[in-house]
Amino acid sequence: MPTETSAPAGPAPLAPPRQAFIERSHQRSEALGLKRHEKSGFDPLIRSDLNLARERNQRLYTHAAPVMQLLYEQIVNTESMIVLTDAQGTILHAVGDDGFLARAHRVALAPGENWAEHSKGTNAIGTALFEETATLIHGGEHFMHANNFLTCSASPIFDPRGNMLGVLDVTGDHRGYHQHTMGLVRMSARMIENHWLSDDYNSRLRLHFHSRPEFIGTLLEGILVVSPEGRLLGANRAALDQLGMSGAELRSRSLSSLLGTTPAAIYDHFRMPLSPPMQLCLPTGQSLFVSARFDWPSRPVVAGLHTADVETAQVREAAPAAVAADAASPVPAVPGAEAGGAQRFSGLQYLRTGDAQLETVIQKVRRVLDRGIPLLILGETGTGKELLARAVHHDSNRSRQPFVAVNCASIPESLIEAELFGYEEGAFTGARRKGAPGRLVQANGGTLFLDEIGDMPLALQARLLRALQERSVTPLGSTKSIAVDIAVIGATHRNLREMIEQQTFREDLYYRLNGLALRLPALRERSDLEAIVRRILQAERPQDTPELSPQVLGMFRRYQWPGNIRQLANVLRTAAVMSAGERLVTTAHLSDDFLEDIQRIVGGVMPLPTSVAPTPAPVWPPCEMPPVLPAPQPAFATAEPAMARTLEQAEVDMIRATLDAVGGNISLASKQLGISRNTIYRKLRWNAPAGE
Repeated sequence: MPTETSAPAGPAPLAPPRQAFIERSHQRSEALGLKRHEKSGFDPLIRSDLNLARERNQRLYTHAAPVMQLLYEQIVNTESMIVLTDAQGTILHAVGDDGFLARAHRVALAPGENWAEHSKGTNAIGTALFEETATLIHGGEHFMHANNFLTCSASPIFDPRGNMLGVLDVTGDHRGYHQHTMGLVRMSARMIENHWLSDDYNSRLRLHFHSRPEFIGTLLEGILVVSPEGRLLGANRAALDQLGMSGAELRSRSLSSLLGTTPAAIYDHFRMPLSPPMQLCLPTGQSLFVSARFDWPSRPVVAGLHTADVETAQVREAAPAAVAADAASPVPAVPGAEAGGAQRFSGLQYLRTGDAQLETVIQKVRRVLDRGIPLLILGETGTGKELLARAVHHDSNRSRQPFVAVNCASIPESLIEAELFGYEEGAFTGARRKGAPGRLVQANGGTLFLDEIGDMPLALQARLLRALQERSVTPLGSTKSIAVDIAVIGATHRNLREMIEQQTFREDLYYRLNGLALRLPALRERSDLEAIVRRILQAERPQDTPELSPQVLGMFRRYQWPGNIRQLANVLRTAAVMSAGERLVTTAHLSDDFLEDIQRIVGGVMPLPTSVAPTPAPVWPPCEMPPVLPAPQPAFATAEPAMARTLEQAEVDMIRATLDAVGGNISLASKQLGISRNTIYRKLRWNAPAGE
């Protein structure tokens, strides 16, 4: 390792703007009381706190893990590592070369450690968090001399509304500095952001654009998310860069004011396959080429409702001719017509699948809708409490305003107050430079859904009660109150009356939330299992919806479904992929862990098939090493004649079937499948039989 005084190789001498950037960070570090010659102190989170931080950021890791693995393949054997942190600078995950991971660990560059500026002084992660921009810190530019052997390139990761999600960083030995590293990191961060945007707005209209049509479909393309009414809901950073706007400025515009068109015109243009990009103009006169995606329903309908269905119905109102050509199935409407003969989609109506208990719940809700009566939804985990809350919001007069969901059980006690009520700049260590609005302010005019309200800390319950009664919020660090107008829906799986007796839940808050209590039945208590199954499978495979074999249907009826509808949806999501191209879902298409549960709980009624478990969603690895997936192992004996297939084989079969259906047209197949042409080429090349 080089000494503190060794001259690091790397970038040219600092240019004035960059020099000022580094000096500002050093001044902040000194003001925080840090010393340049002190060693990097070890102050890791305890294992339970690190696990909690990882759980809170599981979605970030799910999107980042494949990108990090791809990035690692580009830098392997270069004495470097890749780091993912949360929005507070805590390292969640790291992969890299063994030798360098050990060196980095000596300066506390490891999972559980915090690398915000207040902890480690000037460094790429902490400075990128503070400045909210991609940051290179090389060698002696680090504030602490102990870190001078490092060269670090970091890029913040933002969600489509501009909120900081975390930081992606590549750190290596300063002697191995390469000017292209920062470009790789920035591109990788944008890949994560684009994945997040697609996941957030999977069922929304998304416009992909660039001034040069050949750049559509690359990381240089801008992506805009548009509501059925033409409001701009979000964008990726490439879009903001091309438009020269901030996220807030963009969201204040409409599609017509920005590009001079409407959602109806977009749908009408792109309803036919192979439609060429539209050429539209910005108010400045700059020309843009625009392609569109509206892939709904593309996720399973759980408990009979998903936002994709809501979007489809809303778009039908905005552009009936265009959407009629794309709709996969009819959508129910409220009995009766609105003015002009149009029927308005009803979320509550769509929840009706024939169960008498659920019908009673829906009828109760309809009687109090828009009457200012708070709802408290009770039920086991996975019964669809949030889906009911979203249906209530959609059918209410507040439907065009925000629906903001807060899971009180998933936010650390130390952060939940800031999360709910917001905070001013400098309100606490690690606070964002510009402060942040709380969830109550974000829900103003709309609906606030407090999920798992029984897990809210007792001390915070009093403040929530006061905010609900006074209809105003005071952010942390502020003396100014902000008026809010919100409808409140609470939900819990706990017995709140017992908690009141145990003095762990405030009785006055209970009665403030409990205007009307609604109990959702568990799946094992419902009579509409087959209807729910059919709806989920229709959403997963709208073109060739499979059915359950009699054996699987009998198995489902006997199973107790401890995870309720959420568990059912996960089982069917896998089965829909595994059974691609087949008419029946058999036991060969079900995952082994579910079949083992069946055998254990039902008592071995069904023999288990030979199958290969599908690849799970990314989970946090136990150490800093790159995650290694275990080789799938076949198990048990085949109960039905269907041949077990891996997900990879199912994907290839689906691609081949689609190519056959479109006469071998790769471009058309890629549009229908929602994957790139390169992915099709790669899948077919890797899986080609011998001789092809």
